[in-house]
Amino acid sequence: METIMQYIPMAISAILLAALILTVATNIIVQVLKKLTWEKIPTNVLAFIVAMVVTLLAFFAVCQIMGWAVTWYMVAGAVALGVFVCYAAMFGFDKLREALEQITNWNK
Repeated sequence: METIMQYIPMAISAILLAALILTVATNIIVQVLKKLTWEKIPTNVLAFIVAMVVTLLAFFAVCQIMGWAVTWYMVAGAVALGVFVCYAAMFGFDKLREALEQITNWNK
């Protein structure tokens, strides 16, 4: 039990870093696909699909590289991470920009 507790902070930081990288990749892919599809697909639907595909591909690639057996709860965790990545890709940057604008305008 003691060894499991040692790796929790490292696992959390790895998951957060993976979510950040997946969010940036999702944003880039969605921006490119928006231009290619001439905005025929709603952007939120496109972001959800791209986030799920990117997250699940990354998950299965990591499992293959590390030699881990894929179980149902790991796939469920990857899908949940995909939902978080999708949410961050859709709303994260806009909300961050709004917050920064409010902070810079608050001082004036």
